[in-house]
Amino acid sequence: MLGVGPFPYEGDEDPDLINAGKETVTEIPGTSYFSSADSFGMIRGGHVDLTVLGSLEVDEKGNLANWAIPGKMLKGMGGAMDLVAGARRVIVAMEHATKEGRPKILRACSLPLTGVEVVDVIVTELAVIDVTPEGLVLREVAPGVTVEDVQKLTEPRLAISAELKTMAV
Repeated sequence: MLGVGPFPYEGDEDPDLINAGKETVTEIPGTSYFSSADSFGMIRGGHVDLTVLGSLEVDEKGNLANWAIPGKMLKGMGGAMDLVAGARRVIVAMEHATKEGRPKILRACSLPLTGVEVVDVIVTELAVIDVTPEGLVLREVAPGVTVEDVQKLTEPRLAISAELKTMAV
């Protein structure tokens, strides 16, 4: 489905419209549908400019770990490996730290990798961080969040963009 809209209001769910996370979704005007084979053809054929996906860990080289936690039951890796290998640009949207307050942006991922050096941008509730060959660059901070707040919850050292700004919310 190309043209996924917002989550439906309670009572307006259509059980035939679900995303990869098994959550009900809605359509926007102009939505188109295609087979799974066509979807993977687009992805594997290099026809996807941008993908946005979640992550369990990202490291300073742009390595991504988002599909397996040792000791936890797996349903499969899904299409994330195809997405990060086939898309021209990869944005990760994730929480900045674990529930226990440990960084999820690390010097090196500890979980099994989904993709090697594939992440371009990390977006969290605290910051927007670019992944560059020189390391991680803090580009934006959330309102009320300081550079020090972000650094405290980020394992690798962050470079600070000369154009650092506050996120528009």
